[in-house]
Amino acid sequence: MADGTLYLGTRRYSSWSLRGWLAVRLAGLAVEEVTIPLAGGNTPAVREVSPSGLVPFLHHRGVDVWESLAIGEYCAEITPALWPAERAPRAHARAIAAEMHAGFRALRESMPMNLGREAPGVGRSAGALADIARVETIWHETRARFGAGGPFLFGAVFTLADAMFAPVVARFLTYGPELGADSRAYCAAVRDFPLVAAWYDAAAAEPAAWRLEKYESIGAA
Repeated sequence: MADGTLYLGTRRYSSWSLRGWLAVRLAGLAVEEVTIPLAGGNTPAVREVSPSGLVPFLHHRGVDVWESLAIGEYCAEITPALWPAERAPRAHARAIAAEMHAGFRALRESMPMNLGREAPGVGRSAGALADIARVETIWHETRARFGAGGPFLFGAVFTLADAMFAPVVARFLTYGPELGADSRAYCAAVRDFPLVAAWYDAAAAEPAAWRLEKYESIGAA
């Protein structure tokens, strides 16, 4: 029996839903998933269920959580292994997750998440390229300090920090910006992670009627 409900947006496009969903699944919460097709702006069906009018929104055992990073922290209270165990890497993981949550606007705007398309070369605004450079710096420095022993940011375990950057990986795979070899390897590891692969499969199974022209036409000839 489900302990609650996780409301999500269209998986093909909703980067924040992916982050929240990964946190919930990594924590093993038994919740029903409800996907609401997004309208490309304010979606009335989302406003009907979510206090913020946004997704993801988690209702679990009488607790309501409606921000992706807050959902991650809530899940980590239940499953502490979602963050690194030691104080220094855990602090670093929280810092880069918060930076991802708060920043990188140019990248988000120039390269919106679309899991069903390939648009190499599109979206390379000066701001987006600066954001990409910062992402690569974060990945390189984090893995150099804490990532020995595995393909993810903190080694062998896929943490909430990886969940926060998973939609960035998706954007890089769609738009194909020039990346260093280490970044490309990290992107491949995240894409192959079973939960991320499952999200891609579910996105591919969504009805074609849920697709939005504003995202499907980006980079189209």
